[in-house]
Amino acid sequence: MSSPNDGSIAPTQPIDKHLIADIALRAVTAVVFAEFAISAISHWLATPTRVTLVLLVVANCFTTALVLFARTPTRRDWRPLTLLMSLGGSYAFLFYNLNGGIKIVPEAVGALLQMGGIAWQLFAKISLKRSFGILPANRGVVSRGAYRFVRHPMYLGYLLTDVGFLLTNFSLINLSVHVTQVAFQIGRIVREEKMLETDVAYRCYRNTVRYRLIPLVF
Repeated sequence: MSSPNDGSIAPTQPIDKHLIADIALRAVTAVVFAEFAISAISHWLATPTRVTLVLLVVANCFTTALVLFARTPTRRDWRPLTLLMSLGGSYAFLFYNLNGGIKIVPEAVGALLQMGGIAWQLFAKISLKRSFGILPANRGVVSRGAYRFVRHPMYLGYLLTDVGFLLTNFSLINLSVHVTQVAFQIGRIVREEKMLETDVAYRCYRNTVRYRLIPLVF
């Protein structure tokens, strides 16, 4: 048997590529949100009455913080299409035209919608605790709190927040960004549920809570 000082080289542990990718994903999340927040605040300082712009930053600040500090799951869906949908659903807001647009509703109405969406997001995130991330994964089945009403309540909060911004900053660019983001989120939901359906606990939960995003609709 060789001793620790006999000059032999201990075997190295294989590099966990998924761990490296996870660290990179969190770093990219922090950088892109910081750039967006700086740009958005600059626009707001030029027109301080645009409360919906500030609330868009606040909403995505909570999401970014949870991504950075979320618990790392043992299994995630790293397939390219899933990654595209997850990143598109998470980062589409970066492509909003922050210069403003047509006010379909007054600023106060859009802000109220956003505050309702942010409050619902926080409720969903408190229900999840640290079981949150960008990529679909089995982080344990959660059926408490907001998850008693729909299976993906956090995405419903995102939808309300973005609709509030869109209605007070309407343009064809912002509409196309919003529609694209919703499409990505729906694809993300479907692929997440496909991963979770192998879990007996999740199948029982799915039978109890029928709707994914919007009650009586989807």
